[in-house]
Amino acid sequence: MNDSLFDVSGERVLVTGASLGLGKRFARCLAERGAKVAIAARSMDKLEALAEEIRAEGGIAEPVVMDMLDAASVEAGIAAAEEAIGPLSVLVNNAGIAIVKPTLDWTEEDWDRVVGTNLKGAWLAAQGVAKRMVERDGGKIINIASVLGIRPIGQVPGYTAAKAGLIQLTRQLAMELARHNVRVNAIAPGYIVTEMNRPFWETDPGKALISRIPMRRVGEPEELDGILLLLASDAASYMTGSVIASDGGHLVNSM
Repeated sequence: MNDSLFDVSGERVLVTGASLGLGKRFARCLAERGAKVAIAARSMDKLEALAEEIRAEGGIAEPVVMDMLDAASVEAGIAAAEEAIGPLSVLVNNAGIAIVKPTLDWTEEDWDRVVGTNLKGAWLAAQGVAKRMVERDGGKIINIASVLGIRPIGQVPGYTAAKAGLIQLTRQLAMELARHNVRVNAIAPGYIVTEMNRPFWETDPGKALISRIPMRRVGEPEELDGILLLLASDAASYMTGSVIASDGGHLVNSM
């Protein structure tokens, strides 16, 4: 086996939604393996703290402010990322939010905020980075979707609709950008533990959800590292338009 097959050293990566949860793990994973990472979110304070942690471990990380609901902010963030670490070769399109309440209680503002961040914001980032990649004859875009974009659950209509849209956007971009050597794929995580949701999994509703997962547990962020490195490296050189689920068997469980 070629030891460099999953090598990401020297890649210049923009990770959106990097201040918390999966985005934070994605940034650390790539930086630990030699990639230069630009970490983006709305709050500079948390980004600065993460950048310092990565630098302390010998990695290269530069924070940039980016509001996924604001097209000008997304474009400015991409430009700032390239100024900080050089021309981007990989985008990890991770930024996202969720609102949980019954569908009939959702407001137009709720819908616009969730779909705007998770789908429109992802499109803005992908389009902005893809234009640059096309000019340079190549790159990789990794959209962070969800199994909930394939199989919905209750009380998150905007989230499931946005993630379903992101899966289809992944395929659309893959189809149009393949001839330009830009590969576009998606990761569809199942239920993954983060610092924000960890207490939930100890509650009765959390345990009920776990009981429906064939592996009878939730995933850890590190369990997505392998897929991330696959898609960010030349190991996936003939993959585009793929959606890879990592979900403990969630999607193959009986209804």
